Amino acid sequence: MSYFNPENRTRSKRNRRLYAAYEIGYTAVDFAAALLFLIGSILFYSQATQTVATTMFVFGSVFFALKPTLRLVREIHYAAIGNLDDLAKRAEG
Repeated sequence: MSYFNPENRTRSKRNRRLYAAYEIGYTAVDFAAALLFLIGSILFYSQATQTVATTMFVFGSVFFALKPTLRLVREIHYAAIGNLDDLAKRAEG
């Protein structure tokens, strides 16, 4: 099984469930990052809230960094499942 192969998401029922779960997580992280940047941008207009705005930008950046991390973890998870499936098939045959 190769990494980042679009067919990985449909290889088994378990892969389909994992794909759905990771997509929900990915979307939630994406939404949180965008929301933090939007609120931070609005707060940046006022001198009194610039520190809070900067903090929101930092947290938003962390969330944006989580996006590729989630994708990589998902692919590693797929690979682990694939290896277990292959081992089970070898044990049967």
